[in-house]
Formats: sequence, structure tokens, C-alpha cells
Amino acid sequence: MRNRIYGMETEYGCMSPDSDSFLSPDYISVKTKDYVFYRQQLGIVDIHYRGRDEPPGNGGFLFNGGRMYIDMGHVEYATPECRGLFDLVAADRAGEVMVQSALNQLGLAEEASFFKNNIDHYTGATFGCHENYLVRRDVPFSTVLLPAILPFFVSRQIFAGAGRVGCHTDIFEYGSDEGEVTYQISQRADHIVTEIYQWIQFSRAIINTRDEPLADWGLYRRLHLLVGDSNMSEYATALKVGTTALMLELLEERIVPQIRLLDPVEAIRNISRDLTYKWEVQLEDGSYSTACEIQQEYLSLAERYLRGKDGEGDWVLDEWRFVLGALEHDPMTLIDRLDWVTKKWLLESFMLAEGLDWNDTWIQSLDLEYHNLNPDKGLYFDLRKQGLTKRLLDDELVNKSMVTPPQDTRSRARSGVMRALTGQKARYVIDWDSIYVEDEKYLNMEDPFLTYDVEAEEFIRECRIPAPEL
Repeated sequence: MRNRIYGMETEYGCMSPDSDSFLSPDYISVKTKDYVFYRQQLGIVDIHYRGRDEPPGNGGFLFNGGRMYIDMGHVEYATPECRGLFDLVAADRAGEVMVQSALNQLGLAEEASFFKNNIDHYTGATFGCHENYLVRRDVPFSTVLLPAILPFFVSRQIFAGAGRVGCHTDIFEYGSDEGEVTYQISQRADHIVTEIYQWIQFSRAIINTRDEPLADWGLYRRLHLLVGDSNMSEYATALKVGTTALMLELLEERIVPQIRLLDPVEAIRNISRDLTYKWEVQLEDGSYSTACEIQQEYLSLAERYLRGKDGEGDWVLDEWRFVLGALEHDPMTLIDRLDWVTKKWLLESFMLAEGLDWNDTWIQSLDLEYHNLNPDKGLYFDLRKQGLTKRLLDDELVNKSMVTPPQDTRSRARSGVMRALTGQKARYVIDWDSIYVEDEKYLNMEDPFLTYDVEAEEFIRECRIPAPEL
């Protein structure tokens, strides 16, 4: 699985105190971002425009190889480019720790909170968790990859969903409400309105098709997903990304599953809302299948062609098989692994103890608190302290991922040059695939699989920047 580059982008929700109108979510988000760069010194800010919507100072690259910036009022964190599945999970967790640590040190943790979720119950707004996968350009994108992998993304939510109370129904998109929805599997399902689309701002699609590889355009393109939920569970994150990577490996080997859905957008919504756990969908030929059966077919292909290639891939295959078996038998046996199951069990236990129902606003509040990044407040973290959730990483690895980039991608070179630039007066432009200094010195890093150690050292010398201490 290390022949793939992965990355994730997470927008964190923010809740500010009602008692102080000055402490708005936008204000707290900006203060947090600034604290990460200027006080904690975990990266260096952009001193140039990044397109029309990112002025200087709006964000910057981090020494762990990722980025942090403000997007539509939210703090957004992008992981570095990763080749290892568990490196990615650690880098994703590192973003959570960064923003919460900054909030703590700003003295705002008692009054304000950051949340790793995707919905606002009160405004109906949604914010994203975007996944990125580098794929070979020689795989026909529109005619092979997209139609073959859409059913996978529609059905993947049965183990990747974060769960939510209630629903969001836009009458202009779906017609009138179809009745009460107490709980559903996915936070993003109700907000997906089309299968594929190029521009994120204008239509929430399952797959964003904008061709921006951030790498050698002749060799790669980037699969950019909008459909996924933000997971608190490390296990769910790893399974979500790992199974997707195996699917892409099958397609790159021209092993193409012949599964087509009649209406993927309707199917993703119906699966999410089906608490009978049948998860039935209609196929393009008019017949019916289920989300579990579709996933089992993908798993069978991956077992046949990919088993034994590497340890991470085999871990994914083992866990994929285990989870699908449990989902078909009794989803509630996965309380320690899958967010939507964990949350449903937690909320139902609370309702039973307090004599409440799904319509109580207290339940919506607890839904949100499951995703609170403050370990002293967040319900997920409380369950973790009790040993009720399955962990894949220790805190030492997560803390290391806050300041150290993956050692087997170009993020290593970017981080090294950035550290050398720290405290210098040189003008710079840092991007994922290149670095400019003083408009004339240029480091090309278009291959994300390379570490560019020699090139980075020469670039630092050429710019007459003192090399960083290792």
C-alpha cells in the first residue's frame, strides 16, 4: 500500500460562548490559527496570495509537512503527504491535538470548543472531511475509475459513517420530508446532491473531478473525495482510507468490479437512514442488492488479487472481512470500532437512563459533544479513557506527528527547507510541489514519492540559508 500517496483535509467546527459576542467562532478560529504559527511556531505563514480567496497570513505550511488555514471561517487542517496508512492516521490525529492545544493555551478551552464533525444541527450547514488519493493517470478516469468506484463510496458508509441525530432535507433538492428520521449512519449523506462535479463551492458531489494533481501532471491525477465523514475513531479512519486504497489498486491493475447503482445519490441517502440495517439498493439493471453484499464483492476481489502484497494491506483485508461479518450479524457488536455504532449505543443508553427520546434537544447536544476535541469534555475521549474504544496509535506517535513529517515523502524536504527559512528575511513561496525563494531560486518537488534530500540540501546552500540542526 506504500505505492500510494494519501492526504486528508478536515474543517473543524467551532462553538463560542453565548455570553460574549466578541468571541465569535470566526474570531476564535483565527486566533487559534495565529497561535499555532506565531506562538507555538509549528510552521511558517504564507506571505503571498494563494488564489483570490487566500490572502497573505490566512494560513501556511506546518513543519510536520501539512497545512493549516482559514476556510469559510473554519480552521482547516491538511495532513502531509503520507505513504503509510498509519502515518496518515497519526497525522490526522495531530491536527486535532494542535487546535485543541492552541485553544487551551489561549485560555479559551472552558468557554469555546472545537469539534471534528460535519454538521450544524441549528443552521443546517455542513463542513467537510476531504480525502485525497494519488492515482495513475493512465487509468481512464471518467470511463473506468469513476463508474467502478461510485458504488463503493455509496456503500462504504456502513463502516465509515460518523452517525448523526435527525436529518437535513432541502425541499428544493429532495422534495418534501419523508417522515421522521431519528438517527442515521452518515453525517454527509443528506448533503450530497450529485455524483461528480468539478467545483466544490457550487455542488457537493461524491467525487470532486477538478484535475489538480499537485504532482507530475503527466503521471498522476488526484482523486478528491467530498463524501466522507470526519471520524473520531482511529480504527474507522484507517479502515475507510485503507479499503479505498485497495479499491484503487484493483482499478489500476485493470480489475474492474461490474457493479452499477441506478441512482447513487438516492442510494447514499437511503442507506444512511435505514436503521433496519438491511441497506438495500437498486442496481442499474433493476435488480436489488445490499450495501453489505456490494462491499463483500469488493472484498472478495481484493482478497483474490492483493492478499500477501504487504502488511498494511493484509491488515485492511483482515479488518474489512471482520467488520462486514459483524455488520451482517449485529452492527452493535462494533461499539469499540465504528463511530456511528459507538454514538448510537451511547445516546440510546443515555435516553434509557434519563427517559428521553430522539427529539429532545439534549440528544442533539450530546451528538455534538461526541466530537468535542477537548479530552476533558468530549464524549468519545471519555469512552476512550474507559477503554471502550479500539486504539491503533499511542499518544507519543501522535505528538511526534505534530512536528515531524513522514520520512518517505517530499514533505520531508519541504519541512527541512521551511526550518531553514525560519527567522530569515528572505521572501518565499511554499507550495505542495515547489518552493521559491527571492523569485529566482526554485526547488521542484513534483514527485511526492521522493524525499529530495540532496536537492533540499543544495537548495538551502544556494539560498545561503543556514542549514537546520537535525
